[in-house]
Amino acid sequence: MRIVIQRVKRASVSIEGRVESAIEKGMMLLLGVGYDDTDADIDWLVKKTVNLRIFDDSEGVMNLSVKDVAGSILVVSQFTLMASCKKGNRPSYIHAASPDVSVPLYERFCKRLSEALEKPVATGVFGADMQVELVNDGPVTIVIDSKDK
Repeated sequence: MRIVIQRVKRASVSIEGRVESAIEKGMMLLLGVGYDDTDADIDWLVKKTVNLRIFDDSEGVMNLSVKDVAGSILVVSQFTLMASCKKGNRPSYIHAASPDVSVPLYERFCKRLSEALEKPVATGVFGADMQVELVNDGPVTIVIDSKDK
């Protein structure tokens, strides 16, 4: 699994002009699921995400987690994160999981993330054509791959 985490002041997902989900201060996650990902990848990424210290403390140092600041999380599925651009100019998605594999893993990731955060996480709609808007705070953007521990 691969995630892109962005520290945000606010973020939202819209489908056909209607806001599906929105958050204020917290994290916006783009989640790519690989064909060989498992529950172990979910557990590792969930723990890493909720404990990642990317929010400022009273001294202006990134020393607090999303839980510490009572932040929210928005998760958007994005199979294109699994793209390989090694050959040619057209990305290959051979490493991305098929929907029958990725949907259950995406749903388990969101459920476990919500449990670890101790509040619901906002989500997009898997497979939908979504418009994502956000105000990146910092900017702070971090990429984490569960296969690169």
